[in-house]
Amino acid sequence: MKAALFQGPGDLHVIDVDSPSAAPDELKIRVESCATCGTDAKIFGHGHPRLNPPQIIGHEIAGEIIEVGKDTSGYSVGDRVQIIAAVPCEECWACKAGKQGICINQTSMGYQYPGGFAEEMIVPAAVLKANGVNIIPGDLSFDEASVTEPLACALNAQRLIHVGDGDTVLVMGAGPIGCLHVRLARALGATKVMLADVNGGRLHLSADVVKPDRAIDMSSEDLAAIVLEETEGIGPSVIITAAPAGVAQEQAIAMAAPGGRVSFFGGLPKDKPLITVDSNVVHYKELILAGANGSSPAQNAEALALIASGKVPVADLITHRLPLSQVEDAIHAVTSGEAIKVVIKPQGV
Repeated sequence: MKAALFQGPGDLHVIDVDSPSAAPDELKIRVESCATCGTDAKIFGHGHPRLNPPQIIGHEIAGEIIEVGKDTSGYSVGDRVQIIAAVPCEECWACKAGKQGICINQTSMGYQYPGGFAEEMIVPAAVLKANGVNIIPGDLSFDEASVTEPLACALNAQRLIHVGDGDTVLVMGAGPIGCLHVRLARALGATKVMLADVNGGRLHLSADVVKPDRAIDMSSEDLAAIVLEETEGIGPSVIITAAPAGVAQEQAIAMAAPGGRVSFFGGLPKDKPLITVDSNVVHYKELILAGANGSSPAQNAEALALIASGKVPVADLITHRLPLSQVEDAIHAVTSGEAIKVVIKPQGV
């Protein structure tokens, strides 16, 4: 079969590899859609400390079961499924406390296990143990289902800061995850959602699709002044920093409304992880700052249901569909900002 094998920074090539076979406690799927994300681009460019090459990468996965291990129950050949990316152990204190997203023994598809940039893939026993295989409802497409995993991560973030009815939300970062945050905030009841970015081209591409109540081009507009104007001088009740920028986190703290909640969704570069915080602003405004990292299997199931119900549409966020042979082009489309969401189609476009 064909697979995109990552062998080190800048070295990702589609090659022929042996087709895998499912062990008794595993499933095998034909990968129909594997969406790409910024993490794939980071791996391609710099590697990852949790990934030892060579490895088949790709972790936003949807496909069809083509083999069921003899000791595996509850699934059948022909089932259309979405697979979680982050795999909790279900044994550590975090998992037992219902915090699978911060499992201390977490493994991941495309890192410790071969991922979805391949024609076929094994769903390991650890994924089944964690209830990480979701049946795709009805006639929902594989492409839409592959966006479940990033939406689940956005859902985790917004649940942590309790986005809901009446909130005014500012999303900083107009990439694909920023678009998902806009749509999800609306689905959870926010009354006004703004979207900002320093890249005007990316902002306008995304805003034309998700249509925020206000799009703010930070390269030419005064973000703080516009946000105050849009919130009657109070500030947003929720700010989500969906960009890997320390300055965005600092701005979020300064702009949030009294009693506001701030999600640090985008992680910072390893060589620039520090920001400057006016602790008195946090103190006197009674702000809540929350990190967000990954998602749980239950949040994947909830995210898939949100997509299937139409509450969080994602089909129009998929701007590019490319064959496996063009996986490097897919990663370039992600990093250049010319695409919102790119889906790799291992069986052909």
